[in-house]
Amino acid sequence: MGNISETLSLTPLFSGLPQGQLKEIEQIAMQKRFGRGESIFSEGDEGRGFYVVSKGLVKIFKVSSEGKEQILHIFGPGEPFGEVPVFSGQHFPASAESLAESRLLFFPRTAFVDLITGNPSLALSMLAVLSMRLRQFTLQIENLSLKEVPGRLAAYLIYLSHEQGRDDLVSLNISKGQLASLLGTIPETLSRIFSKMNGQNLIQVQDRNIRILDREGLEDLAERGRQAE
Repeated sequence: MGNISETLSLTPLFSGLPQGQLKEIEQIAMQKRFGRGESIFSEGDEGRGFYVVSKGLVKIFKVSSEGKEQILHIFGPGEPFGEVPVFSGQHFPASAESLAESRLLFFPRTAFVDLITGNPSLALSMLAVLSMRLRQFTLQIENLSLKEVPGRLAAYLIYLSHEQGRDDLVSLNISKGQLASLLGTIPETLSRIFSKMNGQNLIQVQDRNIRILDREGLEDLAERGRQAE
């Protein structure tokens, strides 16, 4: 199912750790495979451990009482998820589902906590990841509550350009329907905004590839939070 040590080397959570500690972590990791659309865990399930994506994509989401889905985050290779219950010993606060055929590493809570107890550097790495995750969710809440959808989309495209290391072209690794859920809107509204931004020569949309034509204008939209009429 793949090389565990290779996945660990790609995970920021474990970067910089001595080889001996990486070997200890590798020994407690369990490999799991999930098909596209398969549930990994549901909100309310007991948090018996956390996961790291080895291959594929995973969405973290909540479903309202009316049945509306809100995607909170999407994780790819090297990214951990479900870490909070490792420390709190509580239940998962959201659900996780694979968006593509995925291979994951699962780290049982008890075994991982034992490792952290004897490895302060690993505890610091985990703290750094959790702090970064908190900042990401803070920004997402800010975007959803203070910015209109055009500003949210512009901010997400700029985020993707940084993540993918390209200034002029980004590729969506999720469907536009999933992107709409991530941005807190509906696909029809998202399509209209894409068309308007395309007409304003901010971007050029080619299926899942989006060319950034006016980065300064896109950054201004992301900062302002709404399109000019």
